[in-house]
Formats: sequence, structure tokens, C-alpha cells
Amino acid sequence: MRFIYTVKICILSAITILFTGLLSIAPLKAVDEPEPLAVLAFGDSLTAGYGLPAGEGFTEQLEKWLTMHMGVHVRVINGGVSGDTSSGGRSRLEWVLSPIKGGQPDLVIVELGANDALRGVSPAITRANMEAILKTLTDKNIPVLLAGMMATPSWGQEYGRAFNSIYPELAQQYGVPLYPFFLEGVAADPALNQADGMHPTKEGVAIIIEKIGPQVAELLLQK
Repeated sequence: MRFIYTVKICILSAITILFTGLLSIAPLKAVDEPEPLAVLAFGDSLTAGYGLPAGEGFTEQLEKWLTMHMGVHVRVINGGVSGDTSSGGRSRLEWVLSPIKGGQPDLVIVELGANDALRGVSPAITRANMEAILKTLTDKNIPVLLAGMMATPSWGQEYGRAFNSIYPELAQQYGVPLYPFFLEGVAADPALNQADGMHPTKEGVAIIIEKIGPQVAELLLQK
């Protein structure tokens, strides 16, 4: 009986030591694994990954590029809605922000306006919507990268001048960095666009990432 009692005591002691050891290790692991940086790609089909398989869209490719080049874990949230206009983006901004790190992502890439230009929406309306979006973000002290867009020639030169000026002027007004043209190096190149001629292929997205990625990384390093 004494032997059995001694064995039970030894087993209980070993379990207690093991459990105590696990408790002491758990907080250390939490400290060693910081929360990933959160980037919100807030836009339309160009950020949503329209027409591309999972893993090939803008957010997935940018997340891989940033994590590889920065050496830290970066999470890129897909806030793109295909067909969205600046009006749609303005109306859903607060809803998209709210679940991300208490409404404070480390960076928001604003990419909207392409559908406004395709539909011939008045540049005054686009400007008002983009201004409201930037005001909301800057009032919350959320870092922003504004991605510019350019009008197609179909609506004429006057429309093009009014539309194209929105992005550099608002970037200056709100003191946010500007990436002048989101589709730089890809627009109008059949080899880099899908059959519709407007949405980049996987290879086209990769070129966009190589061009915009360094500016995104630089802004995240300032955090």
C-alpha cells in the first residue's frame, strides 16, 4: 500500500511540475509572436482580384511580397468590391474599418475611381467622395497611400483633366503619399490583362506589386 501511495504522489508531482512549466512558457510565446501588421486594400475589382483564382489577386500577392521583403508578417485585408464606385466606397468605409485592429489598420491603400471614370460620373462627385474618404482616415490618424487613377479618352479632354487632377490635388491637401497610377506598366497591354482588357492577369498584378510594393513597405516601416 505504501508503495502504491508513493507512486501516486510521484505521478501527481510530475503532472503539477509539467502543468506549471506549460503555464510559464505560454506568456513567453505570446510575447515572441507579435500581431501582424494590417494593411487594408480598399478599392474595387482591381484590389478584389476580379477574374483571378485564389492566391493570384492583388491582396494575396502583396501580402506575400511584403512578408518576404520586410521579414515580418504582414496581413493584407481584401477590402475590394468589384464594380464599386467612389460613392460605394464612401458609404462602406466605416463598416470595413471596424473589425480591423479596433478600426486602426497600420495602412490603408485607397484605390477607387476607375468605375467612376468608366461610367462618366462627374469628377466633382468623385472628388467629393474621395475627399470624404481621406478625411475620415486622416481624422482617425490612419496612414494612407492614395492610388491614383486616370480617365479613359472616351469622355474627352476636359473630363480627363478634371478627373486626373483629383488624386494629386487631394494627396497634397491631406498630406498623404500618392502612388500616381495604380495600373502603371500594365494598362493597355494585352499580354498583362484579361480578355476584357481592363483587369490584370496574375502576371500583370505581379508587375503592379513590384512597383507599388516598395512604397507600401516604406510606409509600414515608419510605424
